[in-house]
Amino acid sequence: MYIFNRITVTPQLPKRIDNLGKIANNLWWSWNTEFLKLFKEIDIDLWDRVNKNPIKFLKLVSQEKLEAIAKNQAFLKEYDKINGHFEGYVNSKNTWFSREYPNNKSNLIAYFSAEYGLDEILPIYSGGLGILSGDHLKSASDLGIPLVAVGLFYKNGYFHQKINGYGDQETEYKTIDGTTLPIQIVKDKNGNDLIIFVKFPKGKLYLKVWQINVGRVKLYLLDSDIDENLEEYRCVTKTLYGGDQEMRIKQEIVLGMAGTNLLKVLDLNPTVYHMNEGHSSFLILELIKTIMNEKKVSFDIAKDIVGSKTVFTTHTPVPAGNDIFPLDLVEKYFKNYWTRFGITKEEFFRLGMKPDAIIENSGFNMGILALKVAGKKNGVSKLHGEVSRELFGEVWPNIASNESPITYVTNGIHTCSWLAGNLKDLYNKYLIPFWQDSIYDNNIWENIKNIPNEELWNEHKKRKSKLLELVKDNTTKRLKRNGYSYEEISSIVCGLNEDALTIGFARRFATYKRATLIFRDLERITQILNDSKRPVQLIFAGKAHPADKEGQDLIKYIHEISMKPQFKGKIFLLEDYDIAMSRYLVSGVDVWLNNPRRPMEASGTSGQKASVNGVINFSVLDGWWAEGYNTRNGWTIGTNLEYDNYEIQDNNDSESIYMTLEKKIIPMYYNKEENDFSNNWIQMMKNSIISTGGRFSTARMLVDYTKNLYMPLCDLTNKYYEDLSIVTEFNEWKQNLIRNWDDIQITRRRK
Repeated sequence: MYIFNRITVTPQLPKRIDNLGKIANNLWWSWNTEFLKLFKEIDIDLWDRVNKNPIKFLKLVSQEKLEAIAKNQAFLKEYDKINGHFEGYVNSKNTWFSREYPNNKSNLIAYFSAEYGLDEILPIYSGGLGILSGDHLKSASDLGIPLVAVGLFYKNGYFHQKINGYGDQETEYKTIDGTTLPIQIVKDKNGNDLIIFVKFPKGKLYLKVWQINVGRVKLYLLDSDIDENLEEYRCVTKTLYGGDQEMRIKQEIVLGMAGTNLLKVLDLNPTVYHMNEGHSSFLILELIKTIMNEKKVSFDIAKDIVGSKTVFTTHTPVPAGNDIFPLDLVEKYFKNYWTRFGITKEEFFRLGMKPDAIIENSGFNMGILALKVAGKKNGVSKLHGEVSRELFGEVWPNIASNESPITYVTNGIHTCSWLAGNLKDLYNKYLIPFWQDSIYDNNIWENIKNIPNEELWNEHKKRKSKLLELVKDNTTKRLKRNGYSYEEISSIVCGLNEDALTIGFARRFATYKRATLIFRDLERITQILNDSKRPVQLIFAGKAHPADKEGQDLIKYIHEISMKPQFKGKIFLLEDYDIAMSRYLVSGVDVWLNNPRRPMEASGTSGQKASVNGVINFSVLDGWWAEGYNTRNGWTIGTNLEYDNYEIQDNNDSESIYMTLEKKIIPMYYNKEENDFSNNWIQMMKNSIISTGGRFSTARMLVDYTKNLYMPLCDLTNKYYEDLSIVTEFNEWKQNLIRNWDDIQITRRRK
């Protein structure tokens, strides 16, 4: 028998429930997870098999089950309620933005990022930067901010992590199938796939365009893996942070320049362009070129106009954090650009250098390009703003470093994406009605104190129980795959204890995050973890970049420590950390451990996810915790001292960890009085939620971006930069001021 072809028959949704498909294709459900429960009602076995992917589910579910559920009155009642919420949300004209800025309806913010962490089924993110970008879009949608986003469609995504029997990280890439995801191909006016291009040395690089709906916001992703391209160009967008420097410059040209052109092709005309990190900074060059061509103005005037339209957010606390490209590589991809701009090659290169840089010894720094041109620039916490002003002070050599024009907007989290479902139900019960519409308002969180201690603790225990089940399953699969016997595995996972104080550490394994700091004195931590009356267990998770050998060594060391006899069943290392696992960790542990080398943590948002779930932070006073800690909502590691010697810093900080655990955290947790919980501990949980719930949300963050960065630039552009005569006059005044600066005298005004 020969099989000539296969025919795929997609089930048809009955008209009564046909909006299931529409909602499934909008990531609104990623923070309104009650929608996903509908699929469990239709076919719970299939729902588990498709890993909770609604699009894949609708392609595979039987027509019979759909017809049957469309007659189930209990299901239809819940479906109608959720469908009403969705339609009301996406069609609402009464949003925070429409109320605050009724005269800015025609303005548009374009947001560019190299990665987006929206949901685990769409693995086009690697870590905190991507999660922040995804949360940014969700809160922009919630607040009704007119925003469109641009990124790349990585069909290989980021790598899946396996940890072998020796503790070595192994990487595995899986191809993403766009047809089974909530992502659609964008069509042109003739109904064909929309294809745009950017010029590369060997010819045009063609890019297909995909669209993701994130509530009210649209995210467009560019994809080079199409037949129209040369074979070597097809892989440009395939892998997130993959390849060498040349691959990176190709990706960043696509993101910044092709991404900017895409918006023009879509007839979108952003008032402001927001560069989330330096990866998209080439959009500055594309905007300058476009303005010079369309408005027939000089390079300097075009650069001024671009400055009025751009925001740059740096997440970098160290100089090496920026992409710096060799000049020969820049020349290869931007040959003769300087001629089109009417400037010299050296002037072009210096756009990405500090003013006093020796050109032969320098590269093209993407962060500096953005800092020099963007009208608004910010760090991502108050401390990081201070660090950034010092770090990049040389970009403005004529002013003191602490007066550099870099402000800050402290990062936050999209609360409803990270708040556990049972806790959301609990908050619905005790907070004001519709509290989710005003998450940024600190006052609404005060009612957390009205939750009875026992209720809060019981809900926390439910999350803890689910987490420990995940830990057991993940550990069992990993050890079984690596050849451990049933008896060995059982002896390890049976040590998991729901009553034990559970500490979580989960983040990217970069060396400055010091994942192994708690093991600096093995004798001390052995005593802490092996107190039979007051047991403590540690859970670790995270990936190291495939090229980061030192980060991978940290993972290996934790594995080796966890297999020592005194630590078996006390220390657990989870593999393949992702958004789904993170949700369990930030809501299921008791304490969230964070011990980066201060002041190298730009912001760090994992602790914010933990705190809104009632998990208490135990952290270095770095990033957001330097603002968030108030003595009653968690604990600190170390002090604000500046260290010249890492050895001394590590010794002092590890000693602080041990002392705080022994004298404060463990005694408070186990001071349970007549209950099975500590009232003092519950009070600390409540203080944590109240003090951070609104202040460290992306709702508050987007309010700050809009008020302090987006709208001032929109107003500047609308008022001054649409009139070229005003722009030209201002530019001439500025050049005249520079030419005659040495002749300017400041004298006392006579009365």
